[in-house]
Amino acid sequence: MKIDPHLRDAVLAAVPSLRAFAISLSGNVDRADDLVQETMLRALANIHSFQPGTNMSAWLFTILRNLFRSEYRKRRREVEDADGSYAANLKSQPEQNAKVEYNELREALAKLPADQREALILVGASGFSYEEAAAISGCAVGTIKSRVNRARNRLAEMMSLDSAEDFGPDRETQAVMGGTHRR
Repeated sequence: MKIDPHLRDAVLAAVPSLRAFAISLSGNVDRADDLVQETMLRALANIHSFQPGTNMSAWLFTILRNLFRSEYRKRRREVEDADGSYAANLKSQPEQNAKVEYNELREALAKLPADQREALILVGASGFSYEEAAAISGCAVGTIKSRVNRARNRLAEMMSLDSAEDFGPDRETQAVMGGTHRR
């Protein structure tokens, strides 16, 4: 792409002022130089959008300011961790384990008697109260409580679990296995 020499000269003439502005924004000479360089790249890539006869410096300063603000917002969400100590202390559940556990749960649920599976899904996974589940199933509240309890015990036995904490960190799995309600 061929750039008009007058536009190119106007862009280059603004570099010292842009650099001073970038230093005042960032407080860091190296960061300021990066901002000016990125501003120049963006300006040259979008030179076709510059309106001849308007203020080139104002256009370039706007590009630099917007670039700085965008990067500032992005960096605000980041955590400085030069030595890696913060990252070393982070813990997250590996995703592949959750998928394996989910498949195990599905297989175990399929082996439960239909009435127990229905009660457990209504109360544990769907978050209905025992009373609501009883109304849906057309049976007594005590029957639902008994079915849910037997289903949880049977699942724990089939999956060799001592407690709900042994199986997955997500709320739905905890509700099915541990008796907590989402409502």
